[in-house]
Amino acid sequence: MGSKLYDLRKYINMDALLRYLEERRHEDGGYCFVSVLDETNINDTYYAVRIYDLLGMEVPEKEKTIEFLYDSLKPQQAAVALAMGMEALGILGAKDLALEKIELFSEKYDPLNGKFAVGLGGSEEFGTSTPLEATYWVLRAFNSIGYELDEEAREKVSSFIMSFKKGHGFGLKQPTTTMTYQALFSLRALGYDALKTPHFKKCEVYGGFTEVPYSLPPYLEPTFYAIRGMRVIREKPLYIKAHINFIRTLQNPNGGFRRSIEMGISNFQNTYRALKALSELLEF
Repeated sequence: MGSKLYDLRKYINMDALLRYLEERRHEDGGYCFVSVLDETNINDTYYAVRIYDLLGMEVPEKEKTIEFLYDSLKPQQAAVALAMGMEALGILGAKDLALEKIELFSEKYDPLNGKFAVGLGGSEEFGTSTPLEATYWVLRAFNSIGYELDEEAREKVSSFIMSFKKGHGFGLKQPTTTMTYQALFSLRALGYDALKTPHFKKCEVYGGFTEVPYSLPPYLEPTFYAIRGMRVIREKPLYIKAHINFIRTLQNPNGGFRRSIEMGISNFQNTYRALKALSELLEF
C-alpha cells in the first residue's frame, strides 16, 4: 500500500472510505455511487480507479474492471465518457485495449476538421459539457494511453483553447476556476509553458476556493481545481491549514465526501477530489 494511504489516514476516516468504495463495486467490475442501484457506469468506475491509484492500492478484481470499461466504450458514449474510460484503462495497465477504441473519437473529436466534441453530451460540471471541458478530458486520456497528436492538430487544439481566454483566466463569459484549470492543464499537456494567472488567488477564502473571484461560499470543485491549478503555475495557497480543515469537514458518515459544508450526498467524484486536493495540500 502506498504512502498516500498512511498520510491521509491522519486526516480522514480511511476505514469508512474503503468500505464506501467496496460496497459500491458490482459483479460486472463496474461501480455505482448509489450502493443499492445496479447501474454501474464509466464515471463512477473511473473515479474508483483514480481513488485506488491515489492510495497506492490495487483495484479489487482488476481484470473485471478492465473488461467493464472496455465493453463500455461504445459509439453512443459522449466524448467525456470515452475519455474517462480510456484514461482509466491506461491507469490499470491496459493501454493496448484503450488504443483499440481510439477510432471512436473520429466523429466526436477531430480538431483538424474543426470538431471539438460533437454532440458533447453529459458534463462533469455544468450539465452540458463545454468544448473546453471535452478537450481537457480527451487530452488526459491521450496522455494516459500514450497517444500523441501531430503538430498540426496540437496547434489547432491550442488555438481553440486560447479562444476561451477571458481576462486573467478562461471561461465562456467570464473566467471560472474550473475552466481556467482545464485550459492550463490542456496547454501543458500539449507541451506549452504554463500561463501565469492571479485568478486562483482571487478565489481563495479562509477555507476553500470559489468558482469566480471575490464570492462565497467555497465548494469542493473549485477548491480541487484551484489547488491543482496553483501546482501547475508553481504557486502556493495562503491558507493551507484552513483548506485542509475545510476538506476534512466534507466527509460524510458513510465514508464518502460531499461538495459543501452545509449539505450534499457522497459520490465518487467528490470523494476523489477531496482526497486528491488534500494530498496535494499536504505536499505544499
